[in-house]
Amino acid sequence: MKATKFYALIAALALLTASCVENSGKYKAAVATRDSLAIEKQVLDSNFNQTITLLNEIESGFKVISENEKQVQLNLKGVEGKSLNQRDLIVAQMSAIKTSMEQNKAKIEELRNLEAKKRKANGLLTEANSKLTETIALLEGKMAEQGAQIQTLQTELAQKNIVIDELNTTVNNQQNQLEQQQTAINEQVTDKNTVWYCVATSKQLKKAKIVTDNGLFQSQKVMRNDFNKAVFTQVDLRNLSTITTNSTSVKILSAHPQSSYHLVTGSDKKITIAITDPTSFWSVSRYLVVKI
Repeated sequence: MKATKFYALIAALALLTASCVENSGKYKAAVATRDSLAIEKQVLDSNFNQTITLLNEIESGFKVISENEKQVQLNLKGVEGKSLNQRDLIVAQMSAIKTSMEQNKAKIEELRNLEAKKRKANGLLTEANSKLTETIALLEGKMAEQGAQIQTLQTELAQKNIVIDELNTTVNNQQNQLEQQQTAINEQVTDKNTVWYCVATSKQLKKAKIVTDNGLFQSQKVMRNDFNKAVFTQVDLRNLSTITTNSTSVKILSAHPQSSYHLVTGSDKKITIAITDPTSFWSVSRYLVVKI
């Protein structure tokens, strides 16, 4: 109806142009009416385009929500046995759902405000406004339905998270216990197999208080006092089979079964201690003192 009025006025204005001077009052009135109708048409077109844009964006938002909801439901299946990345993905998808829902709510509210403005602006749009009102009600109903679905999904997610947290706590506790036990075992094994040896001259041994001499006619005492442990080399007996002395004269001062080792003289006359039975060799003393 508005378009018909508009084009009729354009035709009338064409007829009035020839006698505009004689009918200047009517001409000005017609021009004013034409401009008013043109502005109104622009407003109507703008509102219509804005309404369509909002409806399209809302529908797109619903699709995004539905798609993310399906993905969350899919990822929730058997999530207890999956990696932490799977949980992170679910959290991200739920975040996207909440964002989309908030955006859709805002757009529906914007659509309702636009509908209210149209209704107030022009009574001729009552029928169109009625249809838009019905559409808004349907959209709000769909929002409520999706909101209920998401709430159910959140409940399921919370339950899964509790299970996951419990599983993670249990697994972590077990892992920590195993690590602690393994550490203790490793320390025990390391301690059990740790030995020390020192190859030094008589003067060096006395200076380190490893060997003490109580007199000309008394035997030397080995490691009877607070000796300097820093001069010893710490090793794992499992990795020690020979000890190079770089000396042609060697005397073992600490107690070690003679059957567990022998002295090997090289072509350069220097002696190497070859440990043939480590368990027996270190059974009496875990410190080897060699005087060169």
